[in-house]
Amino acid sequence: MREEVYKLKGYEGVSLHVYKWVPENADIKGIVQIAHGMAEHGARYKYFAEKLCDNGYIVYANDHRGHGKTAEKTEELGYLGQGDGFSSMVQDLYEVNKFITQDKGEVPLILFGHSMGSFISQRYIQLYGDTVDKVVLCGSNGPVNFMADIGILISGLQMKVKGPKAKSPLMDKLSFGNYNNHFKPTRTPSDWLSSDEKEVQKYIDDPYCGFICTTSFYHSLLKGLKVRQKKENINKVPKELPILLISGSEDPVGEFSQGVKRLYNLYVQAGIKNIEINLYEKGRHEILNEVNKDEVIEDIITWLHS
Repeated sequence: MREEVYKLKGYEGVSLHVYKWVPENADIKGIVQIAHGMAEHGARYKYFAEKLCDNGYIVYANDHRGHGKTAEKTEELGYLGQGDGFSSMVQDLYEVNKFITQDKGEVPLILFGHSMGSFISQRYIQLYGDTVDKVVLCGSNGPVNFMADIGILISGLQMKVKGPKAKSPLMDKLSFGNYNNHFKPTRTPSDWLSSDEKEVQKYIDDPYCGFICTTSFYHSLLKGLKVRQKKENINKVPKELPILLISGSEDPVGEFSQGVKRLYNLYVQAGIKNIEINLYEKGRHEILNEVNKDEVIEDIITWLHS
């Protein structure tokens, strides 16, 4: 596998840090574009990329604005810029997609979104579903409830008082504070991510992971979640687009499978004809970093080949 790094112009001229992993000795079967989760970065998907490359897939993963090396300075981690940051991340994915398709030939392009990246991907396929051939939504969820409205109100007030670039420990606590409760006794505040202690420690030790996001980040994200769950937007997803939903059964982001099942049912009701759901018993939020990650990755590759 060969690794390359690009600086790519994203939406409104933002310079995106993009990773590319290329198979050395394999016939190219397709291209996978990864949209990573909140408070992490694209380089964390290198192991997944290695397995995909071994099976003939080129892999791209950009650090979202406000994340990883796209943020440039650690002081900018968790700030998405002026305006609607959620929509800007969606548009960034589109810019990466256009870059990929310049020379991709006839092979299929698969969008893989994890956690926040899966929410961005949900909105992406409503707007640009014809630009990808398959979609994998990992660690995702369906419609948010009234608590999102409360979060929008609180983060909006904090933006006015503290400013859009101010970190929001309050919103961080409201969003993630209860996730660890299900796994007591816990070793760290991040045990909900994986049952593999080594992987959790890697996350904790990574300077580009686990940072507290800004008031405007939460305000934009929650508003974006509301937009992508509107019925008229879900109905815009191409009916023939193959979608795979994967999640750990113990993932609090997906409400311990219940939210993922609701998302599945929404897509079925919208007339999506080719949709599958895989729930991994005892798996937590990051199933690509779980103790059975090789099983999960093998299942993903089998679905990509099908």
